[in-house]
Amino acid sequence: MKSRSNKKRWSGEVTRHSNALDLEPNVFKQSSPHRIALSLKHSAEASTRRKASPYQSAMSMLNFYINRAGGNLSAKQKKSLVRAKSELRKVFHQE
Repeated sequence: MKSRSNKKRWSGEVTRHSNALDLEPNVFKQSSPHRIALSLKHSAEASTRRKASPYQSAMSMLNFYINRAGGNLSAKQKKSLVRAKSELRKVFHQE
């Protein structure tokens, strides 16, 4: 049986090679919620492969990352990502 560190993580593959969005490298590691939101917005609007609206695609990718990486995130980074949800709503005028 392979050790946990040697296994391919499907969630990591999705984040790196999403079929719907081409993400900026390390977008989720940025400390600014506003910059994370702007990067996701740009990626979602530029994508020709997404099935949902740009807003839905961006929010889905952000939620996916928070849910899948949540246990391994520092409290500071998780707080930044949760705040990025509000910022994403603002930049897409969804509030």
